[in-house]
Amino acid sequence: MVLACKIFVAEDFMSLDETALKLKGFKVSSEYFEGNQRIELVNEVKDLVARAESLTGTFSFDVPLHIPSKGELRLIPRTFEAAFEFYVFKGKLILVVFEKKERANNVANQLSKILFVVSGKILEARIDPETIRRYHEEHMEDAKVLFFDDVNIPNVSKLSLYGSSLADTSLYSEYLTHGKLWYVVVRSKKFGYVVGFTRNGIVVSFTKIEASDLSSFVRAEVFPLLSLE
Repeated sequence: MVLACKIFVAEDFMSLDETALKLKGFKVSSEYFEGNQRIELVNEVKDLVARAESLTGTFSFDVPLHIPSKGELRLIPRTFEAAFEFYVFKGKLILVVFEKKERANNVANQLSKILFVVSGKILEARIDPETIRRYHEEHMEDAKVLFFDDVNIPNVSKLSLYGSSLADTSLYSEYLTHGKLWYVVVRSKKFGYVVGFTRNGIVVSFTKIEASDLSSFVRAEVFPLLSLE
């Protein structure tokens, strides 16, 4: 099973100390009604650990779930937990959520509400097309998959290349004239992991590693690629 995370950037700066103060002890419950059924849904920040250069924790949240019971659908809360990490990098508050895209987005919005009162203050990270292209070309002998977006060919929205010898294909140069690199899967020279990442901060490891290993890779190799202007 692949391990995924998504990187976000806070629109307004907040120090790690202030972030910790706002997240510490956070727990909110609400009632959810459906017909004559009622359940309690809980959002909670757990396992918060503040260190000199990071703030880590777990965001726990409930969603309503229907399960069949004696010929009826019974409503119960289902709990999901997502690990998160905050860092300060180049004067920006950076959030990494260890979940797939949709749940990571939900966690980022919930954390935005806690820290900045409203959602939408913690935004998707961005990598410029030229930056991701340079990274790929530094690792292109071990590239596995390339996706291109913003394609100027009519009725074509995306182009892709698969294989172990993408560096030797003329199609790569041709596709660059028609679109921009959106997603790359390469083997990191420094870490040896096979990883894929997109221009909006989604990172996936196809090598069996722990979340701490993926975190180290993200901080060392993806943070410097982020467009933070």
